[in-house]
Amino acid sequence: MTDKKFEALNVPPDALEKGGVEILRASVVDGAVSIALRRAFDDPFTWGVLLVDLARHAARVYAMETDFSEEEALAEIISGIQTELDDPSDPGSQAIN
Repeated sequence: MTDKKFEALNVPPDALEKGGVEILRASVVDGAVSIALRRAFDDPFTWGVLLVDLARHAARVYAMETDFSEEEALAEIISGIQTELDDPSDPGSQAIN
């Protein structure tokens, strides 16, 4: 058996200070995305808002850590979203925690 380490992110400071409920955890395992989530919102529309917020945060990280500008990174993320919506790479169902 090999020792495999899981690299978790820190809890956001405001969540530590005020409390909260984790609603999404995503990890890369053997090159694939593994996700755990809870419904969390009464209206699925709110997930759309959350996903756009995540995309913007990801674009900022790319702008800080690579040669992409925030706008270029966001455009690539949006392109990936549209491609995946048009032709899902994994149309099967996933286990939901």
